[in-house]
Amino acid sequence: MPILKAPPKQSKNESLQLRVSTEFKSTLQRYADFLGATPSYVVMEALHRIFEKDREFRAWLQQKESEPQVTVDFDVETSAKT
Repeated sequence: MPILKAPPKQSKNESLQLRVSTEFKSTLQRYADFLGATPSYVVMEALHRIFEKDREFRAWLQQKESEPQVTVDFDVETSAKT
């Protein structure tokens, strides 16, 4: 029985480019084929599991989310000289 489930319909996605070894890419593609999924799905699900299971990361993330957001206003008024 596979560890990961077949992919559900995905929400809006963004592109991410990674460099991996040829062997890793081949294994990733084979695992995706095994699941009847895409390599992107396998990577997303694997990372989702890591993010879910890593207690230290979740604590760190929660701390970061509770910190005040700093915004920088780049609006600059200019006046024309005549």
